[in-house]
Amino acid sequence: MRNKSFGIGIIGCGLIGQKRAKSLGEGGRLVACADIDKKRAKSLADTTNATAFDDWQELLKLPEVELVFVATLHDSLAEITLAAIEAGKHILVEKPAARNTKELEPVILAAKQKSVKIHVGFNHRYHRSLRKARELIDSGELGELMFIRARYGHGGRLGYDKEWRANPELSGGGELIDQGPHLIDLSRWFFGDFQEVQGFAQTCYWDMPVDDNGFMLLKTSKKQTAFLHVSCSE
Repeated sequence: MRNKSFGIGIIGCGLIGQKRAKSLGEGGRLVACADIDKKRAKSLADTTNATAFDDWQELLKLPEVELVFVATLHDSLAEITLAAIEAGKHILVEKPAARNTKELEPVILAAKQKSVKIHVGFNHRYHRSLRKARELIDSGELGELMFIRARYGHGGRLGYDKEWRANPELSGGGELIDQGPHLIDLSRWFFGDFQEVQGFAQTCYWDMPVDDNGFMLLKTSKKQTAFLHVSCSE
């Protein structure tokens, strides 16, 4: 018997949406794309003869769409994800999944009530080097992990302070909410949940109303500690 092939719908056909489409394996069929830029949606849809929309709500009405990838700006992630849940779709939503917990809590509650599966796009868990590290730690060969030191980010680019990430209404914050989720997720992947959290975010270089550097100190009940730094001014 052949493995089931899921009908995939992508909402947000920018760089990340395009990457997700290219990475679909045999288990996924791209059947619909939606973007406020209809040309961009059609360009991606044409790669598999999928249907293109400029209204994501129309995509959610399609019964052949079983799983939705949500790859929009931060300000619409929670709204679209919640609507997809109500439509009975399974979802891969890009991080940070929402701008704040107030937006995210109804999404979590609805997913439980509707019994749909939601996964946040924490793609770094699947990097070969990190999976090998997890394998070594799980084997016990290295003993119990004591601490994690991690730094992640980029140097920005010309005009970065004018992009949507610099607009708190669209992004919900700066580098801490943009790249911070990756390091927090990886730290939880290796350590489990944290009991103590300290940190701060500040703007060191870019002239923008959101942070460009974030610093975190996280500790578990076993006193395992993660020192994390995210930056877009490296």
